[in-house]
Amino acid sequence: MPERTVVIASSTGLHARPAKIFVQAAARQGTPVRIRVGDGKPVPATSMLAVLALGATRGTAVTLDADGPGADEALDSLAELLARDLDAEEAAHD
Repeated sequence: MPERTVVIASSTGLHARPAKIFVQAAARQGTPVRIRVGDGKPVPATSMLAVLALGATRGTAVTLDADGPGADEALDSLAELLARDLDAEEAAHD
């Protein structure tokens, strides 16, 4: 099963707006993606409550995994998203 580990770049971590952006992007993928912090239990990347419950702050390393057709592409796309400061990008658009 392919995996990607990425450090959360958003200043608020995976909370509020960045979590919403991530969950929506995960839902658009053609394959189910899971996310976990450290050795914790993986949760569906499409579940807003589960993603918020991870408590991933800026600088936290998270691991994404997926299985099935398009898994590598989905993981690359989502890892790239988490590596950006989504808070700063959103502020620039306001």
